[in-house]
Amino acid sequence: MKKILVLGLVGVLLLTCFAGCTDNSADAGSEKIYDGKTLRLCCGAGLMKPMNDIIANFENETGAKVQVHYGGSAELFGVLTTTGECDVFIPGAYKYTQDAMNGGYILNETVLTVVDHVPVIAVPQGNPKNVQSLEDLARDDVKVVLGDPQACAIGKTAKSICEKNGVWEDVNSNVEVFTPTVNQLLIYEATGQADATIIWEDMVTWAESEGKIVVIQIPKDQNTIKTIPTAVTTMAEDVEVAKAFNDYVVSEESLEIWQNWGFNPCN
Repeated sequence: MKKILVLGLVGVLLLTCFAGCTDNSADAGSEKIYDGKTLRLCCGAGLMKPMNDIIANFENETGAKVQVHYGGSAELFGVLTTTGECDVFIPGAYKYTQDAMNGGYILNETVLTVVDHVPVIAVPQGNPKNVQSLEDLARDDVKVVLGDPQACAIGKTAKSICEKNGVWEDVNSNVEVFTPTVNQLLIYEATGQADATIIWEDMVTWAESEGKIVVIQIPKDQNTIKTIPTAVTTMAEDVEVAKAFNDYVVSEESLEIWQNWGFNPCN
């Protein structure tokens, strides 16, 4: 009887030891490369849809947590140059990254071009004012909303396009509101509060615009197509994690996400 009891105890101990080893192995296997790490991302508001998907995938694959600040490109540049609370910088146009490079805020060797940003004219469904061109934005009967040239990339780009085509003064006089982000322009058009605006073409894929806006292409010779870059900043708290995310933004997996949201990869 004693032998049976002893053998039973030995068996229980062996099973316990084996179970413990198995659990530890499973825990080790589930640990991800950047568990416990945090990344601070500054990203243009117009890039929110694809970036949310990219962030989710990166977090799931690496274990890192991404704290994202969406805003107008000028606002993000302000964060970069004042508080410095930014590890990866992705504005809506290359101009802001170039300015950051000139100021010594960017690790230059990390700058990567991601996708093209194509401006288009957007009007409410049905196009009630029959807007067909940039010249129509200058008509007295057309109410226009534009991004603030001092606040967001699309505002600066829209002004540049209008100046390039000699209609800025008249278009400017028709502007009802200058918004700090491109997202607000979409709301104005989708709800019929304005007759026309200039937004990024990729926003046509957003659910907020489906069946609510019509897009008029701007001829290439009249247009100013921008490039979206990504870069690691000199303030990055963990350069390894920042570089990993920066590279992931242009990975094959991420470029597929960009394309699904209506963007054209630069390369």
